[in-house]
Amino acid sequence: MDFDAVILAGGRSSRLGGAPKSALLFDGATLLERSLAAAAEARHTVVVGPEAAGLPGGVLTSREDPPFAGPAAAIAAGLDALRGAGPADLVLVLACDMPRVGDAVRALLDALPGTGADGVMAASADGRLQPLAGFYSTAALERAVQAAAARNALVHGSVFALLASLDVQAVVVPAGSTDDVDTWDDAAALGVAVREQ
Repeated sequence: MDFDAVILAGGRSSRLGGAPKSALLFDGATLLERSLAAAAEARHTVVVGPEAAGLPGGVLTSREDPPFAGPAAAIAAGLDALRGAGPADLVLVLACDMPRVGDAVRALLDALPGTGADGVMAASADGRLQPLAGFYSTAALERAVQAAAARNALVHGSVFALLASLDVQAVVVPAGSTDDVDTWDDAAALGVAVREQ
């Protein structure tokens, strides 16, 4: 399956006291490294967020404008960075705060063939949707970004609102694969830790 990837790594982490989620550790790797591994089959990958050290060669970087403008603006910045690379028909959008997201990505990839939709989005067994773990038609997502920009709705805009015009199918992914780290309680429950200095 031919796809690019946009990994969102630019939030304030305010409920973590400003500790960058991307640098938190799970099972010996940072959450950003785990997201990059989940997107390893992408033709081109862009990480949207502050300058990150030690990125693999060939990984693009970008920053939402203004910084901390939210995930919709970050998706727009990621698409913009991919445009010069000759984008694939599909783009994987991933937040970098889900330590087990690789399992979700595999389930989404398995569900993609023959959907006929504009994309697939992860859902938990109880129906909770996670739009920041999904594959989307690059062209449809570009159109949605352009429409949101025309309405001044990208900065601090809702990702669900950004995706509202797309025909996206929910795909139930393995339990726990989209559990994310928003608080230190989340981190403790998921076995996520801070790298020791």
